[in-house]
Amino acid sequence: MAEKAEGHSTFQGFIRLAMTLPQTAAEAFKGKYACWKASQLLIKERRPFGWKETAAHSIRDQLDKLLSDRNRIRDSAFGKEEAAAPLSPEDRDIVKSIRESVLDANRSNITRTEAYYDCYREFPELHWSFLAHMVSRNAGWNMTDLKGGLLSDVVTDQLREDMYQMLERSNALIFLDAYPQLLLYIHSRRLGRSLFHLMPEFRVSAFMRPFWERFWIERDSALLAVGLIINEQNYIEGRVIQNSYFQKNILRSAVFTLHSRFQMNQIIFPMLVRHPDPAIDEVVQNVAVSPYEEAGESPEKCEAGPNSCRGMVGLILEHFSNLEERIAFGKALYAMLFGYKEVLTGVQAFAAATAHRGSRQEYWPKLFTSDKKAALNSPQESTELLKSEWLPRGKRFYSPPLNEVWHDMAYEPVTSYDWFKTKTAIDQVTRPKRSVFIEMTHAHRFAVQKTALTHDAERAVTTCSDDAP
Repeated sequence: MAEKAEGHSTFQGFIRLAMTLPQTAAEAFKGKYACWKASQLLIKERRPFGWKETAAHSIRDQLDKLLSDRNRIRDSAFGKEEAAAPLSPEDRDIVKSIRESVLDANRSNITRTEAYYDCYREFPELHWSFLAHMVSRNAGWNMTDLKGGLLSDVVTDQLREDMYQMLERSNALIFLDAYPQLLLYIHSRRLGRSLFHLMPEFRVSAFMRPFWERFWIERDSALLAVGLIINEQNYIEGRVIQNSYFQKNILRSAVFTLHSRFQMNQIIFPMLVRHPDPAIDEVVQNVAVSPYEEAGESPEKCEAGPNSCRGMVGLILEHFSNLEERIAFGKALYAMLFGYKEVLTGVQAFAAATAHRGSRQEYWPKLFTSDKKAALNSPQESTELLKSEWLPRGKRFYSPPLNEVWHDMAYEPVTSYDWFKTKTAIDQVTRPKRSVFIEMTHAHRFAVQKTALTHDAERAVTTCSDDAP
């Protein structure tokens, strides 16, 4: 009799899950229109990139000549030739200092993210450093998702560990390559002389040398950012993306494939500032913030004070495994962040006011909580999410701080090789293009909804399996 009751309960769970699908689809359609409307207002005022095509053309010519020269010299001999020049005592001290700084700041996603932001705050012309800071925040959120309330029941322990390893290794390797370049620029500024001849000491690709030398003279922020985007994605391509273990166990897995197919590979940049233009503020408010009366509580405030989080901008990466698509995606993120005045102002305000700890509570405290005891623990999480725009206390999704669920990792020494061997990267040195559909608040919430549906379906299947004789 008890078994019959349990089977009936499981069947009812499937029915409740199926009944949410029409409402979920309706919400998605409504959200697309609202986000389109909000996007049109956010993109009204463009910021100039300062992109100079003549400078880009010059860089492409230099890279083409460099590649031709390298084809006449064996790669190993070329690398040794660059690194063989004796260093002055001052240069040796600088190299030692930078290596120590990189080692200290590369401990975790938290320390890396903070280090990127420190560089940008001191030298705002380093646009890429702020872009990297915001993308690194997303990496931290993705890492903690693996042990949060929505994914912990869906992903196996082994897959969770593998996905964390891939995310963490990508985050750490990019930092290991890029942060010394940023520090070389900072030391150059402080000393008043270029130090980019020291890049081979940090195994930086020869691809980056022309970008930094040009930047030292003309401060072409957009051109440098494009160069770094191309460089870093190529840097992790061979070391992470094409790694046979990650290919087999993650990138070709059913979970990762569905994640991409459902458009859940999102990079989002929260914005904080209440806009002085009532039209923009009203539209974004309607998309991002709903009243709490249904939940019976008053609105919460973000860390910055009276200005609540006013939605977010972002883009969706369709095919993470594709190098060219990742590069185009990075350039589009840069164009979105630095190409629109309202976006840059709002994202900067969020970054300045919100410490990065890895919990999604940082930008959506009305959906997520870092307190596991106060978090929702229900087999029908998607149903709870459909009841109202936000969740009341005690029914919010668990999103832990990163350092509470993952430990710092040590890595084996990175093999030295220069990825720059073909002309493909030269052709990618082009002006970033601004996207126009950038408001992502509802699309991001819909991704959370889809994750919740996956969670509920998994719980229902698990219950059904447990009920089976």
